[in-house]
Amino acid sequence: MELPRMASRRLPLPLVAQLVVLLGLACGLRSSSAAAAAASGLAGERVTYLPGQPPVDFDMYSGYVTVDKRAGRSLFYWLQEAPAAAQPAPLVLWLNGGPGCSSVAYGASEELGAFRIRPDGATLFLNDYRWNKVANILFLDSPAGVGFSYTNTTSDLYDSGDKRTAHDSYKFLVKWFEKFPQYKYRDFYIAGESYAGISLLWHYVPQLSQLVYRNNKGVKEPLINFKGFMYWWNHGIISDGTYRLLNASCVHDSGEHPAPACLAALNASTVEQGDIDMYSLYTPTCNETSTSSAAARQRRLKQGHYPWMTGSYDPCTERYSTEYYNRPEVQRALHANVTGINYTWATCSDILNDNWRDSPSGDTDAVVPLTATRYSIDALGLPTTVSWYPWYDAMKVGGWSQVYKGLSLVTVRGAGHEVPLHRPRQALILFKHFLQGKPMPDAPTKVQNEA
Repeated sequence: MELPRMASRRLPLPLVAQLVVLLGLACGLRSSSAAAAAASGLAGERVTYLPGQPPVDFDMYSGYVTVDKRAGRSLFYWLQEAPAAAQPAPLVLWLNGGPGCSSVAYGASEELGAFRIRPDGATLFLNDYRWNKVANILFLDSPAGVGFSYTNTTSDLYDSGDKRTAHDSYKFLVKWFEKFPQYKYRDFYIAGESYAGISLLWHYVPQLSQLVYRNNKGVKEPLINFKGFMYWWNHGIISDGTYRLLNASCVHDSGEHPAPACLAALNASTVEQGDIDMYSLYTPTCNETSTSSAAARQRRLKQGHYPWMTGSYDPCTERYSTEYYNRPEVQRALHANVTGINYTWATCSDILNDNWRDSPSGDTDAVVPLTATRYSIDALGLPTTVSWYPWYDAMKVGGWSQVYKGLSLVTVRGAGHEVPLHRPRQALILFKHFLQGKPMPDAPTKVQNEA
């Protein structure tokens, strides 16, 4: 059975994030100690200490895997293992989108990774809701040219696309499992957000998942014990009239390279959205608020406190990661930039994004992606096993969910584009339920879900 397909969608505009989870690829679990990595000759890729790092109870590895020797394409990875007490834990590959954005910059450094970077751009603190509490998280900068991943063939930066990205990522996995044989047969998942997993047909997570699944087909005990994938989507905020205009002008157009009529419709939607952070509607942009002085803004950023959000959120995290990962001592500690890349490390690659080859028709339909998500799921014809219901984090509604045969749709209340950044606790609760194959809790409880 092939993986189900959905029509592709343009990068969404957030209000309440949605998670689509595909489960049901069954294989047995085998485990071995993560400490075996040292015995397999990987001492040189172990991260013993990062500049400004607090003490930790888990191991980390990072380095490169060459996916095309002739072209000189090598992909950078950063593995953050689960603590020994949680082993044997599943292995989860995390991919950020863009296209052209770094999983180290976003997933590892401001969302689900073990550390967050302080405003000084030099020191780290532990993320209380890090996903490596319950799984071994493998962050991959993909494709070549993103983050610390590189290519020695300049044209690769101008003709990248979904297909080559998926095939390079699969080559990476095959070689990576040879480096880390203790993860062979371990439960393995692929996760991502934004362009990394916009639909069940297109972009990084679905296409790589399909490659792994097809190569495992007919293998009784595959080394890459693929169990399923998950990805994030979001809501949008435009008028019905503009939505109709986008449908009329862009339904057969390219989201990355739109025709004039489609571009005009997109510009109209931008005007309606206003001067806000489209990745988090209810939070300020970095160093910008409409009612406070610069000094007050800086105080609020340092405190990480915003009255309309539970917990803390700092909109300037990209600035901190740019400073931190350009430090030579950090690059040495991560075994990164070993070839002396002649450009500054950046969270996203403008060259790759501007010249991306793949833009499937219908991308812009996801300007209102809640509607698009439901249309796409309806197109699969999957029977509903649990009807739409609110799920709870303790006594509060954490979001909403509907369960289909082999697939779950989950929303996270109040989250922006990067769910683990804006709603880290709820994201971790959701992640745990995903790994356990359980539906989200359907009733309030005075006992908080452990996160």
